[in-house]
Amino acid sequence: MSEKTKADSTNEISRRKFMVTGSAVGAGLTLAAPAIVRSETLRNDTLNVAVIGSGTQGRVQLNACLNIPGIRFKAVCDIWKYNQRYSSRFLKKYKHDVNVYEDYEEMLATEKDIDAVLIASPDWMHAPHTNACLKAGKHVYYEKMMSNSLEGAASMVRTQKETGKLLQIGHQRRSNPRYLHAHDKLLKEANIFGRLTHANAQWNRGKSDDLGWPSKYVMEDAKLEKYGYKDMHEFRNWRWFKKYGGGPLSDLGAHQIDIFNWFFGTTPSSVMASGGVDYYKTHEWEDNVMLIYEYETTQGIARAFYQVLTTTSSLGFNERFMGLEGTLAISENPKWNEAFREPTAPEWDKWKAKGYLHKDEPKEDAAAVEDVIVDVRQSAALDAWEIPVVLKKKIHQPHLENFFDAIRKGTPLTCPAQTAFETAVTVKNVNKALASRSRYEFKPSDFVA
Repeated sequence: MSEKTKADSTNEISRRKFMVTGSAVGAGLTLAAPAIVRSETLRNDTLNVAVIGSGTQGRVQLNACLNIPGIRFKAVCDIWKYNQRYSSRFLKKYKHDVNVYEDYEEMLATEKDIDAVLIASPDWMHAPHTNACLKAGKHVYYEKMMSNSLEGAASMVRTQKETGKLLQIGHQRRSNPRYLHAHDKLLKEANIFGRLTHANAQWNRGKSDDLGWPSKYVMEDAKLEKYGYKDMHEFRNWRWFKKYGGGPLSDLGAHQIDIFNWFFGTTPSSVMASGGVDYYKTHEWEDNVMLIYEYETTQGIARAFYQVLTTTSSLGFNERFMGLEGTLAISENPKWNEAFREPTAPEWDKWKAKGYLHKDEPKEDAAAVEDVIVDVRQSAALDAWEIPVVLKKKIHQPHLENFFDAIRKGTPLTCPAQTAFETAVTVKNVNKALASRSRYEFKPSDFVA
């Protein structure tokens, strides 16, 4: 196959002249989360860190850490020499002298001064890698999904409780200052949207070819077999195979479904779903899924629609939460960054005065104003406001900062293990609804690890 390079670009967000913050807005308003065990006092503020899995997502983590003071990378572990070479050279450029390993058990046995491990290996190895690192006395940050199985995810929750080490899961929106501002200030404090009744979200990506690899970095069959892969194609495209990953619903959808649970303040009561392998005939996982959750919130029933498509990039990725008095449109992409007030809702001027929302004053030009005729079946355009919070960091950086602050200071984690497990249950049980072509009813016991 031809050599390909896949760049996972992380756009820095820059928005005009609004309130700029590099940390969580309303830091005093912490999220509901299990008690966090304070780590032992460190000799100094420098944390020694290792990385397991230095492919595309691992490099995103490395990049996000470069601007965090006091982080010293000591080791990189990956089974593929191409990833080893790329990441070790990248870190050396930034004065991090790292040891390189193929076997994570050898790394843990050798690197005695490691404080924390960042894990970005394929989903099916999250549980073995995480459990081993926690038992070795290391704090762990790993990418979502939590695991490719609920059994694996539950084992991680139990190991975290047994060891008392910190475990942060990479649902990074929970540390994003714009999302924190929307949740803590607009939804909870101001309640400007009123009762939330619906949500919808999507992540659409255009069609793409399977990943290839440089011919000089082909792994031998014996080595692939040792690490559980059939061939290089499965190794490079593990996300599409049920043994290794969870498909687009896990890779993309989990981020936004996690926000459903967070903003509604509960887990769903049921889900219906439809999807299929309609385009990529060599893949095992569905290339498109559409689903509807029901939530029994403290305010009443709410429903959330979600879609993930991999054959069109139409409108990208975003989330909307709709209430009786307004709508929130939000995304990691700053293009979606607005709140819309219903005509019957109380005025929002006082929230503008407090800096919670921003709106440009209308220009007084009567000649430019035209009468707008609205069809009787159509509602008038809603009053649009902007969320005045800017993230001028890489999108994963605040979440990693929260993890490192938890180690140093005992700061509560924004996405600890139990929270992520509830999201994993919410996502993984969609597969039961897909398989049975019927509604899946969640049970309280589903969310107990």
